[in-house]
Amino acid sequence: MENRGLFSRLDVPFIVGCSILIALSIVVLRSIAPSLFPLYFFYMILAVLIFLVFTVIDFEILSLFSKHLYIFSLLLLLLPLAIGQVTRGAIRWIPIGPLTIQPAEIVRPLLLIFFANFLTQKAFTGGRLLSSLVLLAPPVLLILIQPSLGVATLTVVGFLGALLATQMKKRYFIPAFGIFLVLIPLIWTVMAPYQKARILTFLDPGKDPQGAGYNSIQSMITVGAGKFFGRGLGKGVQTQLSFLPERHTDFIFASIAEELGFFGSFVLLMGLFFIFWRLSGVLTDTKSPAARAFVSGIFLTLFLQTFVHIGMNMGLLPITGIPLPLVSAGGSSLLGTSLGFALALTCRKQKFA
Repeated sequence: MENRGLFSRLDVPFIVGCSILIALSIVVLRSIAPSLFPLYFFYMILAVLIFLVFTVIDFEILSLFSKHLYIFSLLLLLLPLAIGQVTRGAIRWIPIGPLTIQPAEIVRPLLLIFFANFLTQKAFTGGRLLSSLVLLAPPVLLILIQPSLGVATLTVVGFLGALLATQMKKRYFIPAFGIFLVLIPLIWTVMAPYQKARILTFLDPGKDPQGAGYNSIQSMITVGAGKFFGRGLGKGVQTQLSFLPERHTDFIFASIAEELGFFGSFVLLMGLFFIFWRLSGVLTDTKSPAARAFVSGIFLTLFLQTFVHIGMNMGLLPITGIPLPLVSAGGSSLLGTSLGFALALTCRKQKFA
């Protein structure tokens, strides 16, 4: 019998890529946000444990409980509304001892398990597509109410990734796109004022340099200040003097670019390259259509997070609350990403080389 234990599932280049990102995260966060430690080390240890545990739980086993995971996810998303703590006008987190957990980040891979199975277990029809959109609406709306536009967007992107991996006929793309257009006014309505301001000032940040355009301007200055080797850890003017807001979360790439320069940014991109490369290998060698849909959702979500985060840090995209996976400070994001990566590795048929 083929050994499907822990070491047969671990992929060395994938682990190297993750290790590069986490190492950069520790180094830079200890420089720009030392108050996060030592508590943040606990999140990292917990993320490693989650990764190791779920790497030995087969995706096919979890698929048997996909409906239960969907219901469990909805219950988790309701928790912040009942017992959550309000932070800066948002109610996204629930306190668990010294930790604060954002359920919306944790449930993303769980919801993706459900939709990957739902979209592939029967012949794909227009009715199946409509049913999946109806089921997608409750978790997305619960996340938007918190509000967390970034996480809601990633949830939808994961669903789209799973959808693209199905046998959906091309004629369904037109009504699906039409439904998306119809939903845009609804999304705009539930967006917070600051989120609308970010989008409106994207084309011309200089129109409100001390208001909505401030973050984008400071981020571009920070990225350019690092040059090739950076100013050095603890020596970044923009980061250390707090000219750059949210430097440890939304603008972690800019912080790395200033303190470690182009060289540090290149190392970060290499770490991401290893992860993308190995996930693409899993995508071409999955056990089942559901597994393929799941990995497709994970891959597309990771790509969007990377593209949007770096793009907004360089002033190429509107400012959003999308973190850089494994790098931005955020315990819940770290745990959710580790869970998604572990499950993705269990979707491959063959052992890793």
